[in-house]
Amino acid sequence: MELIIKKSLPKKSVVYDTYWKFAVERQNIFFNRLNNETVWSNDEILLKHKFTNAYRASDRVSQYLIKEVIYNHSQEDKEVLFRILLFKTFNKIQTWELLTKRLGQISFRDYSFKKYDNILTNIMNSGSAIYSGAYIMTSGRSRFGHSKKHRNHLKLIEFMMNDNLDEKIRGLSDMSSLFTLLKSYPTIGNFLAYQYTTDINYSELCDFDEMDFVFPGPGALDGIKKCFSNYGEYNESDLIKYVTEVQDSEFNRLELEFKNLWGRKLQLIDCQNLFCEVDKYSRVAHPDVNGISGRKRIKQKFRATNNPISYWYPPKWGINELILNENENEKI
Repeated sequence: MELIIKKSLPKKSVVYDTYWKFAVERQNIFFNRLNNETVWSNDEILLKHKFTNAYRASDRVSQYLIKEVIYNHSQEDKEVLFRILLFKTFNKIQTWELLTKRLGQISFRDYSFKKYDNILTNIMNSGSAIYSGAYIMTSGRSRFGHSKKHRNHLKLIEFMMNDNLDEKIRGLSDMSSLFTLLKSYPTIGNFLAYQYTTDINYSELCDFDEMDFVFPGPGALDGIKKCFSNYGEYNESDLIKYVTEVQDSEFNRLELEFKNLWGRKLQLIDCQNLFCEVDKYSRVAHPDVNGISGRKRIKQKFRATNNPISYWYPPKWGINELILNENENEKI
């Protein structure tokens, strides 16, 4: 990522410092939970409401995707891609596990629209949601013609797989190219294309630098608006790159100790997500600072789960060995 130098610098609001303080405290909670500390935080907002981790790959759904969906099965390109697309379409662990339970295994080689449709329809008819509430998927009805959203999404996955998307990915050189390719498919807009790009890049299908490309989602746009009263000559993507570049100096300026991810600094996708989370956090911490959407409340409350996570990241990041060594040293 090239260093951004522009004549007119952005003007920071009071929420800007909160951005860095939030990142530190949210990461502290991550390690406090990991280390089974009795006190996770003294921040009442963070304890009461649900926020994602400072690092996207540390979130429960991303961890499940990386460990159970991407790497715990066949590493054949088509199979890896099919599993990623299927999982991320619904983005819900329970849906994946119900599909696995009823199919035995998830495989494009054995894929049948009728079979998958029947299972998903039965799940819905039983009163269970098959989609996560993390973001809204467009129905795709105008393109594929089905009245049920999940049927259109299955057809979209079929279309992408039959278009040899896996082979096309192998011929790309960077994240931006993958983002553009994914956007060329029906119903996939900017937000979903960037999420899919990041998820596919967790696998061995590609190995692109996460610091080369970013696209702000709607929540991040709100957070950016709250952190900067004037953008200067920067656009929103520039501002995400800007904070990613200055993270070390800003933590030092505020005399904050940020515990990174076993040596891995915040990447562009992480700083993009942090803007989204700070938008939510500031609705309570800075209620007088307005974003774009005008939302004033944090809807989701935090509820602790009894299912611990054994953290494991894409092997190409080179940090799983560090986690293992740390765990072994703690046992001595």
